[in-house]
Amino acid sequence: MTTDHFQFKLLATDGKARRGEITMPRGAIRTPAFMPVGTGGTVKAMYMDQVSDLGADIILGNTYHLMLRPGAERVAKLGGLHEFARWPKPILTDSGGFQVMSLSALRKINEQGVTFQSHIDGSRHEMSPERSIEIQSLLDSDIQMQLDECVRLPASETDIERAMEMSLRWAERCKVAFGDQPGKAMFGIVQGGDIPKLRERSAKGLSGLDLKGYAVGGLAVGEPQEVMLDMLDVTCPLLPAEKPRYLMGVGTPDDMLKSVGRGIDMFDCVMPTRAGRHGLAFSRHGKINIKNARHAEDHRPLDEESSCPAARDYSRAYLHHLVRSNEILGMMLITWNNLSYYQDLMAGIRASIEAQRFEAFSTETQEAWARGDIPPLG
Repeated sequence: MTTDHFQFKLLATDGKARRGEITMPRGAIRTPAFMPVGTGGTVKAMYMDQVSDLGADIILGNTYHLMLRPGAERVAKLGGLHEFARWPKPILTDSGGFQVMSLSALRKINEQGVTFQSHIDGSRHEMSPERSIEIQSLLDSDIQMQLDECVRLPASETDIERAMEMSLRWAERCKVAFGDQPGKAMFGIVQGGDIPKLRERSAKGLSGLDLKGYAVGGLAVGEPQEVMLDMLDVTCPLLPAEKPRYLMGVGTPDDMLKSVGRGIDMFDCVMPTRAGRHGLAFSRHGKINIKNARHAEDHRPLDEESSCPAARDYSRAYLHHLVRSNEILGMMLITWNNLSYYQDLMAGIRASIEAQRFEAFSTETQEAWARGDIPPLG
């Protein structure tokens, strides 16, 4: 289903878990949703057709990386990111703020924005809230994120509060710069680190801007999982129930399961693709390190019940050989398996919320992970 406007509809709830759907001109997004990360216009080691066939309704593009290479103006000249990357469905672009903070060798932050050096060639660039939105508009993304300052934890309350307040002011400027773009959306980003009162102020301040969606940022940046979940317990009830909620950069299957139980609708993370390139497979049996010697002569597949050919049709021995030999195909196959598992997990979550059995589904899924992988061959 598509529509001329950005719309979010709640279809079912089970406790705090929400089953919904975002509709927009380029397609519908079933929530809870996992967005594969397509940093530089590609989901690493995957064909876009594969990503779509696995059930992904939306992917993420990265403003920082795409502005540096090949350049937002060049992408616009070539028809926008959808045309450039051959992805016709919705794309969400992050603002570039997190990468500026984490990748730039030198950066200077003030009220106007951020001045930074490229991690590629050392060239100097300026990123203001207005420029971030301009770049995302040139890329022609469907959901655009405000520019924010993400503080890596642990940090002092003074630093966290300063960054949170500036991010709020930047959200207002981004809203003005975004203007009225029919069929598209700009999301604000709740900051406040691991301090509940700052999260509350940020959530309330952003809610007052009446944006089309809200993200929770600044988590999964080094803090324990329980801190992240505590911040979600504080934040989610303060966000408008009729708007989608996006937890940025999260995470593991366990992170996502527990965050859905607190009211989160959207996720993105490099974990399934990055792990796939290093021989780590995600499955209903938990995590499987295919590099381990136990797989060297194992003719069985990763998961004979999987719908994904990478998991079902190739032996563990072959995958082990590919990974140990550093063959590109090994990275491709395990990435394919991982993204398939992530999408299957989200489909299971959605079905369980509709059936009013999310808690039971969560328990069954966690018990299966706890049991671990199938026994080695005798």
